[in-house]
Amino acid sequence: MARVSQAHLDARRRQILDAAALCFARNGFHATSMQDVLKEADLSAGAVYRYFAGKDELIAAIVSEVLGEVRAAFEAAAEQSPPPPPDRLVPAVLDRTLGLRESLTVDGVPAFPRLVVQVWSEIPRNDTLADVLREGYTVVRAAWARIVEAHQAAGTMRSDVPPDHVARTMIATVLGFIAQQSLFGPASVDVLRDGLRALMSMPGTDPGT
Repeated sequence: MARVSQAHLDARRRQILDAAALCFARNGFHATSMQDVLKEADLSAGAVYRYFAGKDELIAAIVSEVLGEVRAAFEAAAEQSPPPPPDRLVPAVLDRTLGLRESLTVDGVPAFPRLVVQVWSEIPRNDTLADVLREGYTVVRAAWARIVEAHQAAGTMRSDVPPDHVARTMIATVLGFIAQQSLFGPASVDVLRDGLRALMSMPGTDPGT
């Protein structure tokens, strides 16, 4: 029997993850069955279960993949001296994350924001998923804190604010923007860029005020 190439295995795994993401975004995690995923992927049960044992593994793999991409982008930025400012860095990373999934749509609308909201709703019921998210966001927070420290060292950001406070605020900004897309519909990352740029242009205030 001929050996299956790694490229083929990777493509099949991608096919399954994309199918699952569409199903979860369209119907929600609990309303989606593995049969739904099989139908969306147009694969047999054996082909899918070779990669994933069930829905929990599928959603955990999707989340880990996205957070891994985001972490890598911010860690790379942290190595620059100084790193890009938030109004350039955050929209660029988000634009890349959304762009990699722009082909996934539900009723003509990007599926990724809806998928993110579905993942959040599952956290209280799924300890494994909660652990994956907690670990992923902890690493992203650490990368952001390094970016802030680099800006503070370069004198491009005020030094009296703890780096982790800025890191958590930037994560909240991105997650809020994604939630808005799920609620109000698609919006260009230019909206986020312009908003951050306007906020960054405000005169500084005295510490503690």
